[in-house]
Amino acid sequence: MAFELPKLPYAYDALEPYIDARTMEIHYTKHHNGYTNNLNNAIKDTNLENMSILDILKNMDMSNMALRNNGGGFYNHSLFWTIMSQKGGGKPSGELAKAMDDAFGSFDAFKEKFSNAAATRFGSGWAWLCVHKGGKVEICSTPNQDNPLMPKTGCGGFPILGIDVWEHAYYLNYQNRRPDYIGAFYNIINWDKVAELYKANK
Repeated sequence: MAFELPKLPYAYDALEPYIDARTMEIHYTKHHNGYTNNLNNAIKDTNLENMSILDILKNMDMSNMALRNNGGGFYNHSLFWTIMSQKGGGKPSGELAKAMDDAFGSFDAFKEKFSNAAATRFGSGWAWLCVHKGGKVEICSTPNQDNPLMPKTGCGGFPILGIDVWEHAYYLNYQNRRPDYIGAFYNIINWDKVAELYKANK
């Protein structure tokens, strides 16, 4: 059963000025589509063909670089599109907000720590907010297309928020100003979706 590129939940220009339409179009049609196709090639004629992407990631053979890079790339981007919205921004509320305050002290402290994880990820990768069973949240980062669901990434829990800090995610608009891109990201976070993922995986 082949994986399919998920439909983008908004138009390419919906997140402007924070993410420009051209970057969104290239990111989705070239990069995410490429990961999807390459993932399907990596699992073809193997016992992974009928597994869910979550099961593939959790049982990942980390030495299988084609599967690791493209399985991660497929999943990470599928999550990334859903946790952004043209009506995003603001702050989390309810259980999620309490969990974040318990873990980090305040929303501003969360932003500082999350921004630092994204800004200091050397080369390409992601920064994550994850939830553990029981509801505790933590911040971590992974290189390349690794994610917290994979074994031995130094992260844990279930990813409920992630920011892509590969240059293809921001370079057309921000060039080498990764911190500016990270700062803009807070204006488009879909906290309702993040809260939904928190509730489902705590």
